[in-house]
Amino acid sequence: MITIVVYLLLLIALTPPLGAYLHRVYTREQTGRLEHAVYLIIGVNPDAEQSWRRYATAVLWFSVSSMAFVYLVLRGQQHLPLNPEGFAGVNPYLSFNTAASFMTNTDWQSYGGETTMSYLTQMLALTFQNFVSAAVGIAVVIAMIRGFTRAGTDNVGNFWRDLVRGVLYVLLPMAVLVAIVLMSQGVVQTLSSSASVTGVQGFAQTIARGPVASQIAIKQLGTNGGGFFNVNSAHPFENATPLSNFVEMFAILWIAGALTYTFGKMVGNVRQGWMLFSVMWVLLVAGLVLTVPGERTETPAMQAAGVSATAPNLEGKEVRIGSDESSLWAVTTTDASNGSVNSMLDSYQPLGGLAPMFNIAIGEVIFGGVGSGLYGMVFYVVIAVFIGGLMVGRTPEYLGKKIGARQVKIVVIAVLVPFLVALAFTAIAVVTPSGLAGPLNTGPHGFSEILYAYLSQGNNNGSAFAGLTASSPYYTVTGGIAMLVARFVPLIAALALGASVGKERTVPFTAGTLRTDTGLFAGLLTGVIVIIGALTFLPALALGPIVEHLQKGLS
Repeated sequence: MITIVVYLLLLIALTPPLGAYLHRVYTREQTGRLEHAVYLIIGVNPDAEQSWRRYATAVLWFSVSSMAFVYLVLRGQQHLPLNPEGFAGVNPYLSFNTAASFMTNTDWQSYGGETTMSYLTQMLALTFQNFVSAAVGIAVVIAMIRGFTRAGTDNVGNFWRDLVRGVLYVLLPMAVLVAIVLMSQGVVQTLSSSASVTGVQGFAQTIARGPVASQIAIKQLGTNGGGFFNVNSAHPFENATPLSNFVEMFAILWIAGALTYTFGKMVGNVRQGWMLFSVMWVLLVAGLVLTVPGERTETPAMQAAGVSATAPNLEGKEVRIGSDESSLWAVTTTDASNGSVNSMLDSYQPLGGLAPMFNIAIGEVIFGGVGSGLYGMVFYVVIAVFIGGLMVGRTPEYLGKKIGARQVKIVVIAVLVPFLVALAFTAIAVVTPSGLAGPLNTGPHGFSEILYAYLSQGNNNGSAFAGLTASSPYYTVTGGIAMLVARFVPLIAALALGASVGKERTVPFTAGTLRTDTGLFAGLLTGVIVIIGALTFLPALALGPIVEHLQKGLS
């Protein structure tokens, strides 16, 4: 419990310094030498302002090219170097799913990394995408904020400048620092092949290893979540000590939290940023309140075995980590679009599994992915402003700009489309043979495994219940489609919203203006998030974790 308190307080304390640094990175006029060299290599003019449509076009072309590159590397890895285990090329369906996954910052993994991917694939294709997919998310939210601060124009900046700065000045130096800390704790970083050893019981075994620390650092900082090993950060070579465990957990939310402070600095009102942060922080705590106590109690199987009622649920958890820090990781990884795990969510108590599932279901706006979480939260802010305006009988306003029908339509599309995709694919999967062949359990828990998979992919999270065989053509193709829709519909909507607000003239603040930087508005915003999530997903959740919890009580 002390670790959880320290985590929550440290998140508050370290948000302003990193947020202020991000503000300087994206608002400064000077161009560094290394930055300038990159622009010359890729042949772009970083000073050319782009309308939101040109900005979105650049994002789409870059993303499609990135996905195609990853796909080709996966298919042809058997012909490429740094493949000491001699892995064959990845099949077309899994290559499509993995390429879509890493390009969209989802990092859903329907494979075991140490048994499927070569070192070159892990470094050149997957780790590289961890950097650029995260940088794209940050770039888009910065562009949206610029739109909010301008008047009479739909220009939102230059995508290439925002992308390059995000990689060079934010993600790369932070990843190097975190990787060094992880290596000091015993996280592996080597190009040597797997080691063959004889265990203490005399059995020969093969121990996989590779360039792990470099991938783990950016998988956490960029809210990617894709692990080098199949069991992700439950593996001691990915997560070696209590310190590495804390550093990896903290890295999940640090940049996403700091961007709220950056938001406040860019719009000229830091209180606006703290209001967003406070809503995220409170919802984070609410998830912990639901998960941590539940994982401290015994399961029905433990009761049947006569285990003490005070014993924690350690099934699917690392004993060296324990239930509290496993619960903290489960909540933070689903608050962000991260997806990494240090325990198996399939083994959680029904309510312990409900909290991560609901975190994803509301669109991962409780900090969320780097960039994507913040613009997702702003979508809810616009809805709350619209509702608040109706309540006080005034035209809705946000940051000195009027919110009209166009802005509300953009936001509604951005919020609901990923939800509809996740629910639609779940509904199809539970009535088709190909879908029903995936879950390892029947009844409510099997339904939860399917629902969680599509919620995770349909909201660009990447974590799994670990009880679903998701490597079949059916799940790889439908999951890949869900990830693409969930990434690009909100992304394009964020740019369109920023430009649409930017075209509006600034209106003066009056005594009747609904303030959006107060505790009252924070409460309204929290209620809007919870109610929309509940109205959308309560029927589905009732068929899974809720009914499973009730059955547990009846048993």
